[in-house]
Amino acid sequence: MKIVYMPVLLFLCIVTSGQSLFDKESVKSIMDRVNRYQFENPWQAFDNNWIRGTYYAGVMSCYFATGDKAYLDQSEAFCHSINWKLPALPPWKGGSGANLLTCGQTMLECYMVKKDKYKIESIISHLEDPEIRNPVSNPLEWYFEAGRRYVDGLFTGPPTLAMLYAVTGDEKYLDWMETCFWDVYGKLYDIEENLFYRDHRFFPDCMEQRINDPGWEGNHQVTATGKKVIWSRGNGWAFAGIARILKYLPKDHPGYERYEQVFENMAESLAGRQSEEGFWYPNLADPDHIPLKETSGTSFFIYGLAYGINQGILDREMYLPVVEKAWQSVCDAVSEEGKVQWGQKVGDRPVMFEMEDSHEYVSGTFLLAASEVYKLSSG
Repeated sequence: MKIVYMPVLLFLCIVTSGQSLFDKESVKSIMDRVNRYQFENPWQAFDNNWIRGTYYAGVMSCYFATGDKAYLDQSEAFCHSINWKLPALPPWKGGSGANLLTCGQTMLECYMVKKDKYKIESIISHLEDPEIRNPVSNPLEWYFEAGRRYVDGLFTGPPTLAMLYAVTGDEKYLDWMETCFWDVYGKLYDIEENLFYRDHRFFPDCMEQRINDPGWEGNHQVTATGKKVIWSRGNGWAFAGIARILKYLPKDHPGYERYEQVFENMAESLAGRQSEEGFWYPNLADPDHIPLKETSGTSFFIYGLAYGINQGILDREMYLPVVEKAWQSVCDAVSEEGKVQWGQKVGDRPVMFEMEDSHEYVSGTFLLAASEVYKLSSG
C-alpha cells in the first residue's frame, strides 16, 4: 500500500507546501499517478482499437516529454501484446478506417525510438489490403463512420499518416492525409465559429440532410434555447489531431501553413469559450446545455494549446493563462488514486454524465495534456 500511495502523498505535499501544480515535479507526479491507475484498471483485458490507442498516445507523449523509460517500456509491451498489428474490421462489421489506425501511432513512435521493421509492417500492409476499407480500396470513404464523415477521425487517422511519412518518406501517405483532412474540414467546419461539428447531422437547418439520412435520430441541430450543438470533445479530437500533424509534417511542406492557420483560428475560438473555472463545457456553443465540467475535451485543448506555445505557434503571453487555468481544473478532477473524473463516456454529442465517469481515452487525453504542460514547466 505504501508503494501505491506514495506519489499521491508527495503530490499533496507539493500542493500544500505552496509549490505550483505547474512545476515539473508536480506535473510528473500526477502524470505517474494517472498512468498507474489506468494501467491497473483497464476497461477490458484486450483492446487494439481507438480507446486504448488514445490512452497509449498519451503514454508515449509522456515518454518523449520526460525521457522516463518506464513509459516507453509500457508502450512497447502494449504493442507486443497486440502483436504489433492493427485491427482488421471490415466496414460491414463496424470497422472505421480512421479509428483502426489509432494504435498505429504508438507503434510508429516506438519505431522512431528503435527502428525494428516489424513494428510498422502491419500498418503498411493494412493500408494496402484490398479486403479492408482503406485509402487504396476506397480513397474517398475509408475514413467514414456509419457512412458519415466524423470529426473524431481527424485525431485517429491523419496523424498516423503524417508519422508514416516521417519514417518512410513516401509521399502517398501525405496525399492520403491531405485528402482525408481537408474533405472532413470542408464538410464539417463552421467558419463563423472556427470550430467543427461532430458530423453533418449537427449542422443547423440541415433539413435536406435530415430527410436523406436514414440514420438521423432526432433534432441534433440546436439546443432547447436555439443554440448550436458544437461538441467539446469532438473539437478536442480535431485540435489535438492538428497538433500531431504539425509535429510530424515538415514545415516546408506546401500545406503546413494551412494546417497552422486552422490551428490558430481554433485556438482563438477556444480561448474565448473557456469557463471562469478553467474547463470547457460539453457544448462549446451553449454552456447551459450540459452545465458540467468535462475533462476529455478540456485535456485535449490543454494539449493543443500547450503544444502551440511550446512550438512558438501560439503567443505565450496570450495563451499561457488559459492553459494554467485549464490545467488546474483537470488536476482538480483527478481522484487520490489517479482516476480522471468528469469524463464523458463514449458518444458522439454532449450528454449528461456524472463525476465518477471516466474511460481509458479520458486518461489518454490527460496524459497528452500533461506531456506538454511538463515541457512548459520551469522546473
